[in-house]
Amino acid sequence: MQPHLGNEHTVAVIPGQSRRGIAALALLLATATHLLAQLLWPSGLLADATQILLMPLLAGTVLALTTSPRGTLVRLVLIALFFSWVGDTLPRFMDGDSAFLAMVSAFLVAQFFYIAALARYWKSSILRHWWMPLPYLAAFALLLVLCSPGAGVLLAPVIIYGLALMMMAILSTGLGPIAGFGGAIFFLSDSLIALRSFADIDVPGMGFWIMLTYVAGQWMISYAASQREAQEKSTVKCE
Repeated sequence: MQPHLGNEHTVAVIPGQSRRGIAALALLLATATHLLAQLLWPSGLLADATQILLMPLLAGTVLALTTSPRGTLVRLVLIALFFSWVGDTLPRFMDGDSAFLAMVSAFLVAQFFYIAALARYWKSSILRHWWMPLPYLAAFALLLVLCSPGAGVLLAPVIIYGLALMMMAILSTGLGPIAGFGGAIFFLSDSLIALRSFADIDVPGMGFWIMLTYVAGQWMISYAASQREAQEKSTVKCE
């Protein structure tokens, strides 16, 4: 009977591994294609089409990494990824300030869901020491100084979004180093957008760096969330 039980176990494990591998490969290929398009044809159809695919593929990777029933942490992260997808997609059907406000609004909602997902882990974050969030506050203050003169009527929503983004980055440290680094580079990604939009600061391949940090940051947070949920489920089973 023992060999038979072993075979059953192998059959049960392989499909899950396959799903994770397929999801990760699809996300990697779409991301690589999009980043290449950002370097060579940043305003072309390929860049637009692949950007719209990124968040659904990342959500699919999270689903592949986790099992049902999924806990509050993973569910909220998935909702945040959905609104990130809205932020990637909706502005393509709009122009000017309306497009920018639509993007900021969608990503603001995404940040709120990230904050809701991460808030319960705040005691493990850098908030446990009053001085540890100071670099984030300094970065936000510098960004505000650089962008305020050019923001005009959009200054208020930019400040609100920046505060939410900063809080998400701080709280992400509660899930550990991977999520903390992910939150920091997500903060960097949106900071680059603000500098390009309001301070006329641009560097070669800016779109590439924005999207690289955008995808990598959200992937790190999502991966850390899936791993934390697996740990919590394992702990409950042991009890």
